[in-house]
Amino acid sequence: MRIAILQMTSGVDPAANAEVIVDAIARAKRGGAQMLFTPEMAGMLDRDRKRAAEKISFQDQDHVLSAVQSAARENGICVALGSLPLQQGNDDRWVNRSFVIDASGDLAGHYDKMHMFDVALSTGETWRESSAYAPGDKVVTVEDTPLGKLGLAVCYDMRFPALFESLGRAQCDAISIPAAFTVPTGRDHWHVLLRARAIEASAFVIAAAQVGHHEDGRETYGHSLVVDPWGDIVLDMGGEKAGLAFCELDLDKIAQVRRQLPSLANRRSMPN
Repeated sequence: MRIAILQMTSGVDPAANAEVIVDAIARAKRGGAQMLFTPEMAGMLDRDRKRAAEKISFQDQDHVLSAVQSAARENGICVALGSLPLQQGNDDRWVNRSFVIDASGDLAGHYDKMHMFDVALSTGETWRESSAYAPGDKVVTVEDTPLGKLGLAVCYDMRFPALFESLGRAQCDAISIPAAFTVPTGRDHWHVLLRARAIEASAFVIAAAQVGHHEDGRETYGHSLVVDPWGDIVLDMGGEKAGLAFCELDLDKIAQVRRQLPSLANRRSMPN
């Protein structure tokens, strides 16, 4: 089957970002894709939290989400919307929420990023995601996507094996890991971590990424990847520019790998 991956350089204006995604949905459909994947924070990427707060809404009022649902419905294509920043009612902090939208434009599932990016890099970059975002507390899979069972994760989640242990036990056929990776960490860890996650789960990993220099001053690594269940990279969009790419997936390879190397079947629970 054919999928499309949108690599973005999202800015601080949700309306402008929505236009990019809606256009990509139409192009993905014309190109024969059954599903489109977008990066983390596809609707807005803004490290100025005061400015961002003016544009972050509740889910049922979010312009980007409604625009993507309408475009998915009009084009008859499933969309894995990497994530959006959203308000919630039970916490002053926002959530970083990933969505799967079916070809009818309905919400098939959503996942709130569990692991917050709280780091101080040797380059001088400092991030404290937990000061603005509340972590999710549920492992999420979505049944009956064009890829089969799809597991959901977001960016920094990829560093935490317990989440992928759970997704592996759920026998996911593919895992979506949208991201906005920093350049230093991306250069050293992006490819090796995503290949490891695909190998561990014996599943496809689709990681749509942000790329380049953004309006808010940050720089992201790019290199949107598709990795097959054996750990081979079947698509790498590079770290230079935004764009739309297509990838053909042989879904029979999932069963082939699991027969050849049945690590999911052989897995045992660790003693306390």
